[in-house]
Amino acid sequence: MSKKKKQGAPKLSAQQLQIEILRYLLANPKKRLNSRQLIQHLGVANNKDSADHALSQLTLMGSVMEFPEDKFGIALDRLTRAEADPESEPQAATQVPQARPEFLKEGNRKQQKGSESAPVINSRNKREGRKEQLIEGRVDMTRTGSAYIVSELRESDVYVSARYLNGALHNDIVRVSLFPPAPARRGRPERKREGEVLKVLQRANEFFIGTLRKGRKYAVFMPDNPNMPVDIYVPLDACADARDGEKVVVRVTDWQEGKGRAPEGKVTQVLGDVGGNNFEMNKILINNGFELSHTDEALAEAMAIPDTISPNEIAMRRDFREILTFTIDPEDAKDFDDALSYRKLEDGKLEVGVHIADVTHYLKPDSPMDREAYQRSTSVYLVDRVCPMLPEKLSNNLCSLVPGQDRLAFSAVFIFDEKDKIVSRWFGKTVIFSAKRFAYEEAQTILEKKPAAALLEHPRLEELTEALLTLNRIAGKMRKAREKNGAIGFETEEVRFRLAEDGTPIEAYVKERKAAHLLIEDFMLLANKEVATYVDGLGKKQSEVPFVYRVHDLPDLERVAEFGRFAFELGYPIKLDTPKQIAQGYNELMRAAQKDERLKLLMPLAIRTMAKAVYTTNNIGHYGLGFTHYSHFTSPIRRYSDVLAHRILERNLEGRVWRTDKDKLEEQCKHVSAQERKAADAERESIKYKQTELISRHLGEEFDGVVSGMVDRGFFVELSGSRAEGMVEFKLLDDLYLLDESGLRANGRRYNKQIRIGDKVRVRVIQANMTKRQIDLELVE
Repeated sequence: MSKKKKQGAPKLSAQQLQIEILRYLLANPKKRLNSRQLIQHLGVANNKDSADHALSQLTLMGSVMEFPEDKFGIALDRLTRAEADPESEPQAATQVPQARPEFLKEGNRKQQKGSESAPVINSRNKREGRKEQLIEGRVDMTRTGSAYIVSELRESDVYVSARYLNGALHNDIVRVSLFPPAPARRGRPERKREGEVLKVLQRANEFFIGTLRKGRKYAVFMPDNPNMPVDIYVPLDACADARDGEKVVVRVTDWQEGKGRAPEGKVTQVLGDVGGNNFEMNKILINNGFELSHTDEALAEAMAIPDTISPNEIAMRRDFREILTFTIDPEDAKDFDDALSYRKLEDGKLEVGVHIADVTHYLKPDSPMDREAYQRSTSVYLVDRVCPMLPEKLSNNLCSLVPGQDRLAFSAVFIFDEKDKIVSRWFGKTVIFSAKRFAYEEAQTILEKKPAAALLEHPRLEELTEALLTLNRIAGKMRKAREKNGAIGFETEEVRFRLAEDGTPIEAYVKERKAAHLLIEDFMLLANKEVATYVDGLGKKQSEVPFVYRVHDLPDLERVAEFGRFAFELGYPIKLDTPKQIAQGYNELMRAAQKDERLKLLMPLAIRTMAKAVYTTNNIGHYGLGFTHYSHFTSPIRRYSDVLAHRILERNLEGRVWRTDKDKLEEQCKHVSAQERKAADAERESIKYKQTELISRHLGEEFDGVVSGMVDRGFFVELSGSRAEGMVEFKLLDDLYLLDESGLRANGRRYNKQIRIGDKVRVRVIQANMTKRQIDLELVE
């Protein structure tokens, strides 16, 4: 009979739990148990997550094997040794200083270091004499330590158990050998293809936050990131000034790829004690692969750049300094990378300039600063800070289009006729002088013809007012033309926070997008579209000029159909048979959601049916914007894709044609796209953390909310105001609720009550777990 967890049961450390699990499985070699069953058998107070982590560590060490249905048992080679010597003592994965496997012995490490790891051979295919089928893809790791390989070449993902990952980690790019497909069984669904990682082609992350445990001969670093399920060996001379038990950042210097080998690393930063806003935000950045500071080489290069612009440089550029120019940005913006200029021409036409900071004038190819910018590929915007792609001297100084100073720009200049149609365009290097730095709120007061008091004393207020009102009219026409051409105007809600000086959230609110925001956005879209159209046109005359396009594929029609059924269940029928109908239907849904709060819940689901926009050299157009050509040109301060676009465009002006290596450019596009995804994950995680932190100060309080999703265990509620999402478990309700097949409602068996997605509810906060970013709620009414 299995032991049951009793009140007062011991809670084991991570190392002790691994030892006890391994000891139990060695004593019961024929058992196959999941993490919950093991906890019950051991009679300990640890939760399922800690058991999952222990099992993943033991699996990666080769001591434990994963079996179907997420069950685990002793590995076959360990079983043989246990039968020969049943009293043998298992070793923990992270004990310090003795408790590392034999591969940490100094002699073995010296032999491995510096030698290239040979690719793994798929043992199953070798045994069966089969030819290997290989694919490449990205690792999507699960909590148990197993993973799915996501590949563009396959519709379905490939499952890889932890024992066959061979050192691959979350988001790594890997080469996988597929196992032979399992024979189909009558009446059962087809099993997912499985495989084994042969080689890690590209690591997603080499920096990790965790705890350093120091011993007499070496130290062991235990990562906090659950997607890094192995510990890292750190020589004592690579520990910097870190003390035992402190939180540190470690960079992996040698992955020691292969089964039974631990990576080696060095401490790059000592963070000290755990906790606090600064620590948590840094942890988010590091866990998503972004360094906290720039390299010494990059900073030195930035500091060596002169602060002034030489007269010779100005003489080589088109001079816009006498033309009315201004910026519109958020109130708290620190860098201003785009500006607009406005000038009436004598023939009645209008000249509008879109001026972008000339980053590539300062950022030289393959310099230390450029190599680091490419590695980062993007700035990361967390709730309370920016992790910039470029050193501050560029991002906040030389490349920031601040008012009252000459600045270098790369510009797209358009001539509009009396009917607001574009009749000509020009691209080139310029020098500008911004007359005014508008915050969005200030510019909006002019568009509403109620200028803020602070603007009334500006000497050029009349000119600025005329410019803003005219540009707003043109922007509105461009917006209508895009929608007519099939653009989808998704308006996703962006959560913002008011923070105390120490970073504590005081309030969460939804950012309101008004005409001033849309005005700037419309002219940036114009510049991005026209740059892509121009470069692609060069290839029409001769051979292709490789370029960085921002593309968005057609949506997955099966997912769209499923969404249509979902919307119908909520009482909103929508016609989604063709790409054109999808665009029209989604735009109509967006407008309807402005009047019906329940329909706002459909917007994130509609977005999920869409393909992800990516960077590539193969132009297929941008479905969401309704453009046949689109690029990113307007934000080189914070996006490396735009840096690449600037360099290619500059070398293809004034009748010149220059072609870069398309294959190399495509690889750069893939890297930039991957970094963009990681930055988005970090930004979402910081919002989730701040929402949970905000709600943690309101335990026991009641809030209005809307049912936003359902799972077998309960339903999610999005709280009004903060947009934080928490769960109400069905077990807390007065009836037995079962989720129906649609996943849209749960039905009570005893009282026939029904809970549906979109229902308005009132809930009470009972717990907020900062570590897991989870909020537990109970239903009030």
